[in-house]
Amino acid sequence: MSRNPNRFGGGAQTNRNGLHFEQTTSLNDALIHAGFQICNQYDVYKNNILIGHSVNKSKFSTVFLRNYNINYLQYNSKRWDPDEAFVNLENRTVYIIEKKFQQTNGSVDEKLSTFLFKKREYEKLLTPIGFHVVYIYLLSSNWFNNKKYKDYFDYMEEQSCPYFFDILPLEALGL
Repeated sequence: MSRNPNRFGGGAQTNRNGLHFEQTTSLNDALIHAGFQICNQYDVYKNNILIGHSVNKSKFSTVFLRNYNINYLQYNSKRWDPDEAFVNLENRTVYIIEKKFQQTNGSVDEKLSTFLFKKREYEKLLTPIGFHVVYIYLLSSNWFNNKKYKDYFDYMEEQSCPYFFDILPLEALGL
């Protein structure tokens, strides 16, 4: 899932590094490489059959939720913008993909344990329109593939939160 990085991010050093990782792992690129077609930067087809939607950041609300007449403010106190999301129409599941990159100690450690709350917030939006939610972490292996994260990974496994290093297998999205 690689693509050219967005050079126009910015902010702190951690933001710059995280932005590069987030911008160089693209779900759409991975889908295209696997033989899927992307139309309108959103609709995903296999053999000319619409099988889902690939949305990221604000497009989750401004495109996907809007198409289902969901105003996030009726369900959540803030808008949630996933790094990437795949809406699988065949199994009625929305796969929320959060990408985490880290090179130095910082707050990302604590962020790894917040997935249950975030999943709950997405469920409040998606349950009324008949979708299940799977929350997935895509982690940079150079930092996270480390035994100091064992407790986090054990917790994720206990709570059914899949996590992957560097590459997200499309099977994890029900494909």
